[in-house]
Amino acid sequence: MNTTHDFTPEDRTALLDTVQRFATQAIAPHVNAWDEAGEFPRGLYHQAAELGLLGLGYPEHLGGTPAPWRVRNGMSQTLARFGGSGGVMASLFTHNIGLPPVLAHGTPALQAEVIPPVLRGEQIAALGITEPGGGSDVAALRTTARLEGSEYVIDGEKVFITSGMRCDWITLAVRTDQNNKGAGGISMIVVPCHTPGIARTRLHKMGWHCSDTAHIRFDGVRVPARYRLGAEGAGFRMIMGNFNGERLAMSAMALGFAQACYDEALAWARQRSTFGAPLIERQVIRHKLMDMQMRIQSTQAWVDALGARVDAGDDGADWVANVCLLKNHATQTMQHCADAAVQILGAMGYMRGTVSERVYREVKVMMIGGGAEEIMKELAARQWAL
Repeated sequence: MNTTHDFTPEDRTALLDTVQRFATQAIAPHVNAWDEAGEFPRGLYHQAAELGLLGLGYPEHLGGTPAPWRVRNGMSQTLARFGGSGGVMASLFTHNIGLPPVLAHGTPALQAEVIPPVLRGEQIAALGITEPGGGSDVAALRTTARLEGSEYVIDGEKVFITSGMRCDWITLAVRTDQNNKGAGGISMIVVPCHTPGIARTRLHKMGWHCSDTAHIRFDGVRVPARYRLGAEGAGFRMIMGNFNGERLAMSAMALGFAQACYDEALAWARQRSTFGAPLIERQVIRHKLMDMQMRIQSTQAWVDALGARVDAGDDGADWVANVCLLKNHATQTMQHCADAAVQILGAMGYMRGTVSERVYREVKVMMIGGGAEEIMKELAARQWAL
């Protein structure tokens, strides 16, 4: 999203204070119940919208607040750290992967139809890329959209779709050129999810329990051609560009979750006594905490540096490679801190209800979603022509 605006240090501090209060008051006390329920109330979208959180980074004329990446990353990191739920983050901000292609490539009329109600918390937007058997091989997707008059007819299926059960809009990757089986035959279409021919099945996961995830089937779904984004065949490049923003945001989230684990482990080590002394007095525990802090600090520096680069307009091949590797580094930091925190908490760390236990279960989806580690390494190597 190329929507930036100058935030003073005071503006940023005030925003992050608001985000922290929202996370500690409206999210953290409820996440265990929401995990058990398998979803969080739709009213949370309205609460986040009223604070301007859903619209951060979007143009004012569409109901948003222009903001640089350093501010958006700060919001993601703070919500993750003090909210402690990847499931909430994934669904509450699904529009940040579903709407950027609409903002970048949609007509003004389409933007005005789709974006404002989502930023107001009235509707939910999602992204549909992955297919059964396809994984990260976007160029091989098989969902088709054939043009009949003024409509596209869509057939196929998508899987692992975040907010897929209750989204109102889905930005869908489809194959519009049946003679081109590679990247050049792919287009992007925004699909209203109330359209006849759409069937959804809820999926059950290791983590992110309060985030609804769906397998979606499209059977003769008719969508007006005006919902296509940009030109036919331009979809693959749109998808790749969209991934870069998603990976940077995921890195900030992973950093926040790593900090949440550190916070919980440190508090536990200070209050828990064994053999007549607090855990924090044990050298091995202090060293574990310092190992966590070492990874957190390095990840923080990298997130800040790449955020500053893209805010300055420096988003070339080297930046893309760094984002891929940062995503790996940040999620590995999250993994290390979750594991160390559970170990420090001992049996309590294995109990449902602790932040560290929840984050421990959510690590793997962060390491896979948005591009698996192996794909990130290979993409970075190609950017550097290795």
